[in-house]
Amino acid sequence: MLTKKQYELLLYIDGRLKETGVSPSFDEMKDALELKSKSGIHRLITGLEERGFIRRLAHKARALEVLRLPENQHDAPARSGNVVRGAFERKSQRALPANDSAEVPLLGKIAAGTPIEALRDHSHTIELPPGMIGRGEHYALTIEGDSMVEAGIFDGDTVVIQRCDSADNGAIVVALVDGSEVTLKRLRRKGDSIALEPANKDFETRIFGPDRVNVQGRLVGLLRKY
Repeated sequence: MLTKKQYELLLYIDGRLKETGVSPSFDEMKDALELKSKSGIHRLITGLEERGFIRRLAHKARALEVLRLPENQHDAPARSGNVVRGAFERKSQRALPANDSAEVPLLGKIAAGTPIEALRDHSHTIELPPGMIGRGEHYALTIEGDSMVEAGIFDGDTVVIQRCDSADNGAIVVALVDGSEVTLKRLRRKGDSIALEPANKDFETRIFGPDRVNVQGRLVGLLRKY
């Protein structure tokens, strides 16, 4: 079940992918749907991703993949208010058996202290227990540092991240700072500023302008070897 705008955006993205092979930009999507700001597009994409209609590809700019389409794409489905109803088909998605494990890429190390550039190594994967992750795209990172110990995240732990570009206030996120540094911190919005808070009294909170920080995902799980 989709809202009218979600349905329109889904078809627009699919059409552009088929035409050019490249996802449209957020500005292009905003103009196509006649929205006033890109924040509305972020919400629509998040809604489509959570419902399993699209997914974002890790570490690639403007990379979206359409997973579902209306069965009769050229016929408008029945609507009730601003909600789209109808049958949908799923593309290229295989359900795992209930007792099977999920496999996600282990991309490298991320600092939980002074930010460092996260490694982008797609050659390693890890298996996760069934039920540990839900819809959407996930990846794993190895923690390096001790700035999040009071949140129960220690040096050498492996964190499981759900890829997203927004998160609730207070969530622990993977944050990209100035387009080059990546760190795991708690996100706080304070007016027009974004604070990245450690969970260790020996570390200081860093505060940035909103254009300097991009959310790369939110923490959904943790693995530890004893």
